[in-house]
Amino acid sequence: ALLIILGICSICSAQITFNVIKSVEYTVCNETLVIPCFATNVETKQLAELYVKWKFKGKDIFIFDGSRNQSTPSSNFTSAEITPEELLRGIASLKMKKKDAVPGNYTCEVTELSREGETTIQLKYRVVSWFFQKENILIIIFPILAILLFWGQFGVLILNSKSSRMNQETISVLVAGLFLTMVVIVGAILFAPGEYSTKNASGLGLIVIPMVILQVLQYFVFKTSFEMNYFAIAILILQVLGFVLAVVGFSLCVSECVPVQGPLLISGLGIIALAELLGLVYMKFVENKIKTIVFSNNK
Repeated sequence: ALLIILGICSICSAQITFNVIKSVEYTVCNETLVIPCFATNVETKQLAELYVKWKFKGKDIFIFDGSRNQSTPSSNFTSAEITPEELLRGIASLKMKKKDAVPGNYTCEVTELSREGETTIQLKYRVVSWFFQKENILIIIFPILAILLFWGQFGVLILNSKSSRMNQETISVLVAGLFLTMVVIVGAILFAPGEYSTKNASGLGLIVIPMVILQVLQYFVFKTSFEMNYFAIAILILQVLGFVLAVVGFSLCVSECVPVQGPLLISGLGIIALAELLGLVYMKFVENKIKTIVFSNNK
C-alpha cells in the first residue's frame, strides 16, 4: 500500500499544474495583449531547466528553450514573446501585438526537466462602441435637429422675400443648406455606432466641421430677412461658441480609442442646436411683430 501511495505521489509531482483561466478578451483599443499562463508548482531556480511551447490550433507559434535562453516565434506571430525571468515564478504568459492576434484556443505547455503540463486558454475578440450609446444618439440627433431648425428659419425667409436681390441670396442659402444637409447625412451614416476606426472618425468629422456653414447661413438668414440687432448678434455669438466647443471636443476625441471628452463635443453640438432654435423663435417673433405693425397701419 505504501508503494502504491508513493507511486501516486510520484505521478502527481511529475505534472506541472496551472491556474485555470478559460478565456480572455481583447478589443480594438488593445495595442498589445496578454494570454495568461500561470504554472503553480515550478520548483527550479534555473532557466536552463525550463522549456515553454505555445500552440494555436495544434501548430507551434512560439518556443522558449531555457537551455539556450532562446525565443523562437513563428512567422505568423512575429511579435509573440514571453518574459524569461518570470518563468521562475511560473509565469509563461504570451504577449503579442494586436496585429498578430487571432481569436481561438491557445495551448501553453511548460516543461521542467522531466515534469510537464499544459493548459488551454480561449482568446476572444469583443466589439466595443467608440462612444457610449447615449453619446452616439446625441452626436447624431443634435446636428440633425439644428439643420431642421435651420430649414424652419429658411421657410420664414421664403415668406419674407420680396425683391430679386433677396431671391438671389435665398438661392445661395438654399444651395448651401442642401449641401450641408447631405454632408451631415453622409457623416451620420459613416459614424453609425461601431468600433473606433478611420470610417467612424471621418463620419464624425463630416458631422462636426461643416457646422461652420450653419453659422454663415444663420447670419445671412438674419441679414436678409430682418435688420441685425443685439439679440440676433447674441444668437450668432452663441452659435460660434457652440462650434468652438464642438471642434475642440472633436479634436480631443478623434485620435482616442476611448474618448473621454465626448461630453464636451456633445455640449458644443447641443449649443449649436439651441442657437438655431433661438434663431427660429426670434425670426417668428419679429415676423409676427411686423405683421402686427402692418395690420395696424392698414387700419
